[in-house]
Amino acid sequence: MIEQEIQWQAVIGRDPNADGQFVYAVRTTGVYCRPSCASRPPKRENVCFFRLPAAAESAGFRPCKRCRPHTIPMIDERVCLTQAICDYLRDHADDSAQITLEALGAHFHFTPHYLQTTFKAILGITPKQFVEAHRLKAFKADLRTGRSIGEAIYQAGYGSPSRIYERVDDHLGMTPATYQRGGAMIQITYTTIDCYLGILLVAMTPRGICAVSLHESVEAAESSLHAEYPHAQIQPDAAALADAVSAILDHVEGKRPHLALPLDIQATAFQWRVWQALREIPRGETRSYADIAQAIGDPDATRAVASACAANVVAIVIPCHRVVRKDGGLSGYRWGVERKRRLLEAEQAIPAVEKKLL
Repeated sequence: MIEQEIQWQAVIGRDPNADGQFVYAVRTTGVYCRPSCASRPPKRENVCFFRLPAAAESAGFRPCKRCRPHTIPMIDERVCLTQAICDYLRDHADDSAQITLEALGAHFHFTPHYLQTTFKAILGITPKQFVEAHRLKAFKADLRTGRSIGEAIYQAGYGSPSRIYERVDDHLGMTPATYQRGGAMIQITYTTIDCYLGILLVAMTPRGICAVSLHESVEAAESSLHAEYPHAQIQPDAAALADAVSAILDHVEGKRPHLALPLDIQATAFQWRVWQALREIPRGETRSYADIAQAIGDPDATRAVASACAANVVAIVIPCHRVVRKDGGLSGYRWGVERKRRLLEAEQAIPAVEKKLL
């Protein structure tokens, strides 16, 4: 998009006049900054932009300790209001009586409808969805620090254990106790293979595929898996994954039109909706982020769709590479824009007759 190119120029120029207009995040570091940050310039393909700090934090990024982007007031009044609502929601996430639209309207002196439409237009999700995402993030963080499951449930604002357990399959992909232990007692097998896209890593639990990623080296691939599940029983097993790897490579090469591999991945309800829409994009075709938002019945959620694509941990199986900018140009890709380009070129090279058969 033209807007993103302007933002990128502000970042590489460290333009202080752009502070308060947006923040940028770097996927390889997990940090977001203000445009004028004096840190080392990132690669363009690793950068994504957000209109406000809360949006970057909702996508999993943390504020830069050097430039402290979350302390800069945003210039746009609607963006300022949305950030203030986010701050309020985080402060009151454990008090459901304080986070109704009516309560928000009374606190900020706007109608509930205006707050709802403004919040969703800026952030791409509703205040209720923001609170749910914040609670889940806090719950997972507490489990990682060793807090008991019961304490983590109530500290995160869930009224009862059933509230989180009923969300386990959609959000954690495993029980809270297992996630708390960093995947302890979970058996994860994996394999790596060198292909034209680099090093392909495929990993699975007894429930299904939990990771498909692309890397520059075997060491980088293995490190990423161990970082996600530091206490899991992770073992290489090429034989156990032979069928899955073969299916993925056949799909990349156009020999297998559809992938029906079982998955064991973490996702919010919104992410699942987006990912399902991605899997319905025919091979050799692309859609814009706005197209996907329209397809899931939420045309104002373009930015949230982009965040869901960035959160995809199973490359190719969920084809987020088939989502492009509105003008057809390639935007960021978790595993590098060049890989995205090569994937699309390979898919679009299938003869028209073969595409009809697919």
